[in-house]
Amino acid sequence: MLDVALFLTVMGMFLLGLGRPFIWVLAYLYIDILAPQKIGWTLTPMLPISLIAFLLAFAGWAVADPKSDIRFTLRQGILLALLVYCFMTLQWADFPVDAAFKWEWVWKALVFAIFLPVTLYTRLRIEAAALVLVLTAGAIIISAGMKTALGGGGYGSLYFFVNDNSNIYESSTLATVAIALIPIILWFTKHGTIFPPDWRVKTFAALLIFACLLIPVGTEARTGLLCIAVLGVLMLRDVKNRLMYLLAAGALGAMALPFLPASYYDRMATLGSVQSDESASTRVQVWMWTLDYAAEHPLGGGFDAYRSNKFTYRLPVTREEAGTSITRVEEVTDEARAYHSSFFEMLGEQGWPGLILWLSLHLLGLLQMEGIRRKWRTREGPADQWQAPLASALQFANIVYLVGAAFQGIAYQPVFLMLIGLQIALATYCKKRDSAKAEAERKAVRAARRTAAAANPAIP
Repeated sequence: MLDVALFLTVMGMFLLGLGRPFIWVLAYLYIDILAPQKIGWTLTPMLPISLIAFLLAFAGWAVADPKSDIRFTLRQGILLALLVYCFMTLQWADFPVDAAFKWEWVWKALVFAIFLPVTLYTRLRIEAAALVLVLTAGAIIISAGMKTALGGGGYGSLYFFVNDNSNIYESSTLATVAIALIPIILWFTKHGTIFPPDWRVKTFAALLIFACLLIPVGTEARTGLLCIAVLGVLMLRDVKNRLMYLLAAGALGAMALPFLPASYYDRMATLGSVQSDESASTRVQVWMWTLDYAAEHPLGGGFDAYRSNKFTYRLPVTREEAGTSITRVEEVTDEARAYHSSFFEMLGEQGWPGLILWLSLHLLGLLQMEGIRRKWRTREGPADQWQAPLASALQFANIVYLVGAAFQGIAYQPVFLMLIGLQIALATYCKKRDSAKAEAERKAVRAARRTAAAANPAIP
């Protein structure tokens, strides 16, 4: 039944797109995040539904959407430059076969991030894309949250819809996505129009946020704990009563502590013991290796260049001998270890040019969202109340992503590239509104002058 339901949902979206082609854009968002072709086992894998939705989205825009107001922004230009540069590094990649495999999905994610803002030229479309993104990721988050609440969590043992440890289904990635989406979920509880924010929407949002907070617990992803802490600090900026916020956050945290499993405490305890934790020690060694590699290959080594790394380091190892725990410092040799950081992923694969492009993309986004927040938060018009809060939510989501990206190789994660597309769309929408308002004011001034001149011809 699950396979049939997924297949009918996808086919239904394809059919609805015949009347409203923009639905094909939403269909691609749904398919690319959820990956129903991997969940199903007979019907959904029969067709290349992701490619079909990708092509339909472009075809629908080409046929039905207006082209007169298209604006190609600086950040879209950076995405395009990054796409071209990734293709260039593909030509001299250290591991051509592995690089080609990663390129197969990276190019599509980058192209769609460039294309998405072009289709989101109204508030309804921006909101619809954000809603589909949240609800699709929410389906995975709710399922994983329920399993966690029922005692089914644990590091490497929390099973999702797809058990292939890739894309959003990788535990640390899902933890980062879950926490990053919380500000956007909160935005819908105040400014949503597709589902007006009544008690039902607010109740569902509260439960979804609770599920988001459960993901770092269920996956025991240390990155998730850092993301929660960072988001908690960021939200201090916008809350009206900061003291009550701090007291409530502290009380909820204290109430949750007795319900956390012992394995979670053990996992989080390794945050402060880099020298004795093999995973953390390996990451540091990989990062040092990447810096040395970039010194020799400043233009990057192409996708999956990490496969050439090999290093030996000393690590305290504790073993049980005759009923006694004995700790010895031993040499550990590792090779072909992943970057475990998007910053070093970009540096190793795309070199300094790629890293600069990637950092510029995100830093400009943070500044752009801050500019919108400050400019629009003082406006009083009924149609001007949602822009600043959405900019703030997208800014917070971006910061949470960058925190998570510091410890994961998710530089090209499609969900966050979609969020970048939403940022660009919001900035373009606000700029168009400002331009239209300025033009209307100029027309009003000219009309007033003509009226005054007609009423009193003596006025020059």
